[in-house]
Amino acid sequence: MPKKGDSGDTTVDLLDYLFGPGDRDEHTDPHIVTAWDPDLPCPARTPDRITLSGLALLLDAPVDALRGPRPAEHVWHVSIRNAPTDRTLTDEEWATVAAEMVHAAGIAPHGDEHGCRWVAVRHAPDHIHIVATLARQDGRHPRIRGDIPHMHTAARGFETAWGLEPMSPLDETARRAPATGEKEKAARRGLTEPARATLQRTVRQAAALATDDTDFFTRLRDAGLRVREHHDENGAVDGYAVALPGDRADHGSRPVWFSGRTLAYDLSLPRIRERYEPAATPADITRAHTRIREAAALLARTGRTQGAGDVAALGDLLTVAAAVSPATVRAHVQAAATRFEQASRAPGARTLDGTARTHFKAATRALEHAPRTARGGGAPAVLNLLLALTEAIEAATAWHRAQHHRAQTAAAAQAAALLREAATLTTPTRTTTPRTAPRTMPRTVRVTPAPERGPAPLPPVTGVPPRHTNGPHPGPGPGPGPGRSR
Repeated sequence: MPKKGDSGDTTVDLLDYLFGPGDRDEHTDPHIVTAWDPDLPCPARTPDRITLSGLALLLDAPVDALRGPRPAEHVWHVSIRNAPTDRTLTDEEWATVAAEMVHAAGIAPHGDEHGCRWVAVRHAPDHIHIVATLARQDGRHPRIRGDIPHMHTAARGFETAWGLEPMSPLDETARRAPATGEKEKAARRGLTEPARATLQRTVRQAAALATDDTDFFTRLRDAGLRVREHHDENGAVDGYAVALPGDRADHGSRPVWFSGRTLAYDLSLPRIRERYEPAATPADITRAHTRIREAAALLARTGRTQGAGDVAALGDLLTVAAAVSPATVRAHVQAAATRFEQASRAPGARTLDGTARTHFKAATRALEHAPRTARGGGAPAVLNLLLALTEAIEAATAWHRAQHHRAQTAAAAQAAALLREAATLTTPTRTTTPRTAPRTMPRTVRVTPAPERGPAPLPPVTGVPPRHTNGPHPGPGPGPGPGRSR
């Protein structure tokens, strides 16, 4: 799987690392497998013919000859790795992969003698690194927009042709992570997270509860965000952007605006409008968890397009549940909502008229008033809510598994594990409430495949782990991200 590495402005430093021993002496036999010039000598195997600094000068020469301004970070770096279960590829095979990858990325298209200069370095059995400098040999800048998605497409061709393990589907549902510069800026300002992450969470919560555009923008402003509405030629609102107060660019001269689409593709205004529901009389928290359980049972039996709309509504419900959860479990529920976010974005078409979606939306509306209604029920009410949410997420996990959505299945399973952990934190002690403690095991969710779906999935994860009375309860532990990189 191709993965973008850190870019930079010093070619020789990156080469020194790739040809060196590594951070923990993990690099073995570093050498060039191919390059823009197939006769290029290897500084590791023929140091009498070329040195690392000499190789860096050759790579950088087109950069120094650029007709336009030199890019601030002219070093392009990608690693390409196969799965641990795959066979070990030969140098010749890796050379074929590297040539196809730089073609797909626009670095050096096939037959283009004036493409960028690049080398592919192998220092481990299971991966290579490609280093290129972002200047064509004819003095022009390369066009590499969309390089990683194009390389992913090329990787799938090799997986099929060579019988390699396929990587997670490229459904583009993962949200855009903060860039390194955004993280560094947040650290300089003393913030706990980058502005992008704060805006994503705040906008998602407002979208889950809004009843129309006016309500949505009002909720954003009430949350303290700066809001800029975009109007079409007829004066109708067709988009928006948000900014965090104090987050400025160009030496403080302007706010840093993020459009909804750049925060996440399901936070664009058209996608947010799909969430709107008429205001309803809020039910109490007991009715909320009943609706959630009813929706979980329906989701387990739904088809592909209807289920896609259902899991989107479940994502909104979990976002609001995280915002209104008691302090004892809030961190766990917020983490679960973050993990489930990708699972709420199913690839492909979807419908928005499912009964499960209606129940999830009604429960979301009720949870807006949960802090008031939960005080009467105390811990049992919170526990019942967590158990109901766990059932719903387990149903979503099974549904995604049946659709062969690997990234979404992993994300939902991790969210369910976090909610089960949160449920154990609210379980009443047996010494104080032996007769009234609520049931701590959610019902098993079984999926009945719909006609348009694939084969029946494996049984989903079920049940809340038993409470440990002699010591702390173990956490869910680290798990893989929503898509496995290799």
